[in-house]
Amino acid sequence: MPERAAGADPVEAARLAAVWAAQVRANREQVDRIREVPDTSDFYAPVTKTFVADPGRDPEPALEALLGLAEPDDTWLDVGAGAGRYALPLARRVREVIALDPSVAMLGALADAAVAHGISNVRTIQGRWPPDDPATVAAVGPLPGADVVLIAHVSYDVEAIVPFLDALERAARRRVVALLMDRQPSSLANPAWPIVHDEERIPLPALNELVPLVRARGRDPEVRMLAREPRRFVDLDDLRAFLLRQLWIAPDGPKRAAFEAVLHDLAEKEPDGGWRLRGQPTPALGLATWHL
Repeated sequence: MPERAAGADPVEAARLAAVWAAQVRANREQVDRIREVPDTSDFYAPVTKTFVADPGRDPEPALEALLGLAEPDDTWLDVGAGAGRYALPLARRVREVIALDPSVAMLGALADAAVAHGISNVRTIQGRWPPDDPATVAAVGPLPGADVVLIAHVSYDVEAIVPFLDALERAARRRVVALLMDRQPSSLANPAWPIVHDEERIPLPALNELVPLVRARGRDPEVRMLAREPRRFVDLDDLRAFLLRQLWIAPDGPKRAAFEAVLHDLAEKEPDGGWRLRGQPTPALGLATWHL
């Protein structure tokens, strides 16, 4: 484990970690109470295509910031790499990217995109973080195994946040990078919760909870706020699918008819033809980095 800075406050760190865990549990218990659809073995399989991005695209502010941290001889470990939105463009700047994700479908999309774009220096590992089974531990290899460890929109629903952060720091030689919103991405659906479920959505911890916890653990994270566009949907069906998923409504469940009756109250069409949620919050996006 990397040495802690003198400013560490173990009591405050334990308090913040307990608050984090309680918030994650409350969020999960709310879903378990109202859900009409069960968990699947690969939660992201049905929506994998929405996470695929061209590695040669013009960098948006978040990608530009990440590329600015990359050095040619680096190895990066992308924990929760998904379909490679950041892993693939980073691979064009560094020696190697190790992409770890629990979703077989996501890693399949990443591998397909790597082949399509001639990117051969990405190593994929199917597994969860922290590595908790012999196969994943063996695939990750001896630690620290990367110069930089990245999480992008990962950790919001991690109840055991202390072991999660400990493992990130053990895996990194130089730096940990966390790209997070101040509210979890699914918070876009929050305005629909009182209408459909007659209760407010319990939020998950996010950037504003992570940064003080990292500081209490004795690190000195630098935080940069980045511009981002509000999420927009291609058409009403795209928005409908997002809401049904985030509201845990079954296609033939008892709340489906009530949902359809209020859908047009929830959605609004934009002048260019796209759709968005009426009253949609726009979460802020931050990049927190800390040296080890």
